Amino acid sequence: MKIENQNLIQGSSYLRGDEYQFDRVKFMIDNMSENLAFVQYLKSNKNFNKIEKLEALEDFKKRFQVYRTNWKSNPINAYKDNNFENYLPLCLDIETASICDLACPHCFREYIITPDKIMNFELFKKIIDTAVKWKVPSIKLNWRGEPLLNPKLSKFIYYAKSNGILEVSINTNATNLDEKKSNELIDSGLDLIIYSFDGGTKKTYEKMRPSRFKNNKFEDVLKNIRQFNEIKKQRMKKFPITKIQMVLTNETRKEINNFYDLFSNCVDDVTVTQYTERGGNLDSINTDKRNKLTNYLNKNNLDDNTNFYVGADDEIYVSSGRKPCEQLFQRLMITFDGRVAMCCHDWGAQHCLGFIDKRSFEIDKTVKELEKNIKDKKKGFELLANAKKPKKFNEPDQKICSLENIWNGNELNNIRKLHQLKKLDQIKICKNCDFKDTYEWKKIGE
Repeated sequence: MKIENQNLIQGSSYLRGDEYQFDRVKFMIDNMSENLAFVQYLKSNKNFNKIEKLEALEDFKKRFQVYRTNWKSNPINAYKDNNFENYLPLCLDIETASICDLACPHCFREYIITPDKIMNFELFKKIIDTAVKWKVPSIKLNWRGEPLLNPKLSKFIYYAKSNGILEVSINTNATNLDEKKSNELIDSGLDLIIYSFDGGTKKTYEKMRPSRFKNNKFEDVLKNIRQFNEIKKQRMKKFPITKIQMVLTNETRKEINNFYDLFSNCVDDVTVTQYTERGGNLDSINTDKRNKLTNYLNKNNLDDNTNFYVGADDEIYVSSGRKPCEQLFQRLMITFDGRVAMCCHDWGAQHCLGFIDKRSFEIDKTVKELEKNIKDKKKGFELLANAKKPKKFNEPDQKICSLENIWNGNELNNIRKLHQLKKLDQIKICKNCDFKDTYEWKKIGE
């Protein structure tokens, strides 16, 4: 097994075999003829001749390549040119379900009260219609919850794909990925499914991923993931691409090899990602690494709270400063009830940018009900005892706005300007953000 640093997610790594090196962009382009967005496009243009079909296919391929190129170049150019209005989002993160059936100790849900709700199709359709108008190439159908708990998820995916969205993805814990749901997801046209699975052994996995409602068993989830792979092979389907990721903590770090061995033969990509502090205060490194880090900080007169991370290769990196966040020109985050958050690291939508649905205005009532459920130790809330009401760092006027007005609005543009000037500390939600891509890094020993 080889460890290869990801170039898009700081501090996270691919776990790769000696021979096969999966390339998602190349795979998407090479198999564009089976992308449901393209298939549906041809169906709506039945009179295309052979040449026109080939030209359409090349256009779809080019659009996807441009999307992936723009993912890195748009933020750089926007901050450089100081012309924010020339850029549209490349991805919409749509919270199809905020409910989750697990209570993972490293998840913000254990510390910030999060509604057990799902998005309705009417709101989803409204969002997708805007995405189509914007020609947004990508959507991700989850944020704080488990998308498979929305019974209409496959309908959501199919609607997006039928309307031309190039890439539709989900993150899932796979606890509910039974045979029926597996087939539904494949039929929906889903492009990418990312499994979240923490641990390379039964003991660690079940400690890291306890259930709120029933026992969550290592062997059951492992079976679901392997079964999905078998169904896809039996049906001879290219999509969805499958990826699995594990959060690096002190406990899971010891099991990287086990993790790779469990999944290397049943998913396309095996990855590990950095632990980000969301309230759990879990150890991401062992005592020896902690001592080495402490000695380095003391020797260089750095604050004990200096941000750091340890890669999968055990190299230690410390922050040498902040840099503008690329997400402000890459994506927009929409909650189940139509609140628009600044980014997917704004847990609790604490810096709300605006509202696109009147259901948004009921959030305080919903949170109050959840506070009571936690206090009363209602079934499913026993493990959420430490969850508190989310803070409000921004309170926009309670009026319905369009996504266009929010994306190009003064609030978000003012935030972008502060990032451009590297004044992230002036934005409360950004000041203590643990997103590794907003820091400059220096490896200890260099």
